Amino acid sequence: MAVGGALRRMYTWTASHTPWSAWAWRNTAFTTAAIPPALPLVTGLALLVALPGHSPVPLLLVLALRPLLTLLQRSRFRSLLDLEVPPVVREHRWASARGLAERMRSESTWRQYGYHLLVSPLAAAGAAVLVLVWAGGAASASVYAWYWLLPTDGGPPAPDWNEQYDLITVGGVLALLAAPWLAAALARLDATAAAALLGPSRARELERRVEDLAESRAGVLDAADLERRRIERDLHDGAQQRLVSLAMNLGIARATLTGLPPEARAVIDEAHREAKEAIEELGNLVRGLHPAVLEDRGLDAALSGIAARAPLPVELAVDLAERPGPTVEAVAYFVVSEALANVAKHARAQRCSVRVTRVAGGAGDLLRIVVTDDGVGGADPAAGTGLTGLRKRVGSVDGTISINSPLGGPTVVTVELPCGL
Repeated sequence: MAVGGALRRMYTWTASHTPWSAWAWRNTAFTTAAIPPALPLVTGLALLVALPGHSPVPLLLVLALRPLLTLLQRSRFRSLLDLEVPPVVREHRWASARGLAERMRSESTWRQYGYHLLVSPLAAAGAAVLVLVWAGGAASASVYAWYWLLPTDGGPPAPDWNEQYDLITVGGVLALLAAPWLAAALARLDATAAAALLGPSRARELERRVEDLAESRAGVLDAADLERRRIERDLHDGAQQRLVSLAMNLGIARATLTGLPPEARAVIDEAHREAKEAIEELGNLVRGLHPAVLEDRGLDAALSGIAARAPLPVELAVDLAERPGPTVEAVAYFVVSEALANVAKHARAQRCSVRVTRVAGGAGDLLRIVVTDDGVGGADPAAGTGLTGLRKRVGSVDGTISINSPLGGPTVVTVELPCGL
């Protein structure tokens, strides 16, 4: 079965690469189509040499045809090779002065000139050679037919005519077999040159994609933050208020209904206690989604609440001349919250300090957060201590985090977040 499958694949591959296959004719049509776009350049150069005084007008006309020649080449690649060469995105229209200046300063313009002045003539020359190979191969392979069809002088053929014609026929057959591969090689070289010269710069395209991804990610972060705020408001104004009302009613019932049996009073007491616990848990959940105080009063007030709820003394200092963006504020809040939770859980510290300042950075202001504790140290992000989550949260807004935690302490976690988000 394996041998049969290999033979079948070899037969299929051979049949698809014969001189009469669609693959051969597509590459041949694409390669020979390189001749017409090169004619203006060849004509311009010929006129430049032929005209008296070598007037540069023909060459200037050819250079002015660059946009049209680029469109023709892109159409050739798209129609005959199913290869899309993306156009270069411009900010201004070509008919304006700013558009012309932009195109003259753009390196993509000069890369296109390089293609039209160098690659296009070479591709046309290769196409001419390919046409000669096809025509010469076809004529040589059918030399016997030409001998019998064309008129002769009536004399007997030369003694060695069969041997000569055999060699010519074999050479023609070999040329026909080689022509498709020559066409494929020329098409591949032309496509490689076009991708590098006719399309946008790969570095600029990667830069543009990075910018698009950064904008998309910023939009996703903003949308997620808005969704967290909506959920927080719905829980705070809906479920939490209902639980508060339920707890108040149960408290009133416990205080006023003094004549109930002990079993009923025990049920009311238990329901009242569970309602208060549910309110506390829901409050923690709401603060974990997006604390209302962060949106209303800013980062200083929100971090003060975290410090007050921490199980160890926390010295907090927030020095912000102006508030950063809402996304950065939210990330900073959760970074401090998770850092203090890690200190309380792993560090065995007695005290902790949190410093939040706004400093100038290379590409804009940075929000710097420094969390220091006097614990045992040795914090390792790979040991599952919660520092990996901090790195991911900080990285979501292109921030940086550094951790200095020698054995014996102290541990210093420094986070810098861009304020522009």
